Amino acid sequence: MARSSSHLPVNVGIIMDGNGRWAKRRLMPRSYGHDAGMKRIIKLVDYVRTTGVKYLTLYALSTENLSRPEDELNGLYSLFRKYFEEYAPKLMDDDVAISVIGDISVLPEDVAMKMREVCARSGKNAPFNLIFAVNYGSRAEIVRAANFASRLGGNVTEENFSRFLYTYGVPDPDLIIRTGGEVRLSNFLLWQAAYAELYFTDTLFPDFDEREFNKALKEFSRRNRRFGKV
Repeated sequence: MARSSSHLPVNVGIIMDGNGRWAKRRLMPRSYGHDAGMKRIIKLVDYVRTTGVKYLTLYALSTENLSRPEDELNGLYSLFRKYFEEYAPKLMDDDVAISVIGDISVLPEDVAMKMREVCARSGKNAPFNLIFAVNYGSRAEIVRAANFASRLGGNVTEENFSRFLYTYGVPDPDLIIRTGGEVRLSNFLLWQAAYAELYFTDTLFPDFDEREFNKALKEFSRRNRRFGKV
């Protein structure tokens, strides 16, 4: 789907919500919904790459999600293993840069190691950049950045503060999409989203296909982004 670059977001963030409810409606366990969500990621990434969007930032696991039942978390970790072992290398072969933001040190060691390995092998500033937010929380990110900045001494500015965010070097999101019907950011990219356009849809993430993504792009193209100016 080709669009004028002036009406196309450079960085799109997606809060992928609704996997559990999608499974519940089908009388299936939550793990079934997460598996469907991963399959949706695979298809969606392939499509978004064709639209002209340069960065796609996916909220895969929040810091708050770590309080979920152990069996659900283990299922998610298995999906991470599969994605980073099977699909990430194929994307990198197609000039996709992959990175992870968040504190992955608390994940199972083999999962964290695989993520680090992929990120280390991946290039930067590729034609398409895929970013996973894993054990990510924006408040924790801001506190982390503030601690780093305080060690430098002197005045803290927006510019030097931003250097210590996980997303340093990545354009701020132009558009943040949340699936699943909830209308909030849930601790996702709070600093970076200061001027992002927000788009909320009732569509559960496993059903968020190319058509639904195009709806979000169409709505974005209608917005008049003034950034505080007249």
